[in-house]
Amino acid sequence: MIEEKFAYGSSLIHSLDPKIRIVASIVLSFAAALCDNLYFAVIYFIISIILIVMARLNMIDIFKRLKPVFWFLLMIWIILPLTFDGDILYQFYGLKITGQGVILCCKITIKSITILLLFSALIATMTVASLGNGLHRIHVPDKMVFLLLMSYRYISVIEEEYQRLLRAAKFRGFNPGTNLHSYKTFAYLAGMLFVRASIRAQRVHQAMLCRGFNQKFHTLDDYPPNRLNSIFLMVISLASLSLVIFEMIWV
Repeated sequence: MIEEKFAYGSSLIHSLDPKIRIVASIVLSFAAALCDNLYFAVIYFIISIILIVMARLNMIDIFKRLKPVFWFLLMIWIILPLTFDGDILYQFYGLKITGQGVILCCKITIKSITILLLFSALIATMTVASLGNGLHRIHVPDKMVFLLLMSYRYISVIEEEYQRLLRAAKFRGFNPGTNLHSYKTFAYLAGMLFVRASIRAQRVHQAMLCRGFNQKFHTLDDYPPNRLNSIFLMVISLASLSLVIFEMIWV
C-alpha cells in the first residue's frame, strides 16, 4: 500500500477531526494560491511552518517530499527571470534578468512550498480511511470517496499483478528492448492486466455484497465533537479572511 508515514502521532493536529482538517486545508490553500503579494505569501508560509511544528513532523521527511517540486521550481527560476518583461537587474550579453521576473519566481516558489506544507500538516497526518470519512462528512459524493479508497487499496495489488505477469514473460525468454516484439509484448501485458483487474473488481464487489455492503461509508474511527475542533477552524478561517482583506486594502 501507499506509505502513511505521517498518519500516526499524538500531536494536536492528529487529534483534530478529519473533516475540520480538510476544510481548513482547503481554506488556507485557496487563500495562499490567490495571494499576489510577496509579503503576504511569506505570512502564509509562516503559518504552514507553524502547522508543521504543531503536527510534530520530521523535517527531513518533509524535505524529501518537497524534492520533486524543487526540480519544477528550478526550471521556473531558469526560465522566468530571463523571459519576463520588466526592469533589468543584470545583463550578460543577450541575457537579461528582470526584477519582476525574480519577484514572480519568489511568489511561485513560496506559494508552492506553502501549499505542500499545508497539505502535509493537515491531510498527510490522517490515514486514507480517515480522509475518506472526512470527505464523506463534508458531503463529497459517495462514488468519489469509494473511488479514492479502492484506488488506494488496489494500486499496490495491480502493481504486484503486473510484476507477476512480467516475471512470467521473462521466464519464457522475453528480453525487453526497443523493438517491435517488445512493444507488442508490453501491449499484451497491459491488456492482460486490465482483464485481470476487471475480474478481480467483480470478485471484490461480490465479496463486499456478501458482507452487507449497502453503498454507505462506515469507519471505526470516532471523532466526537469538541471545542478544540471549532476553535481551530475558527482561527484558520479568521486568519485567512483577515489576510485576504488586508491584501485587498494593501493594494
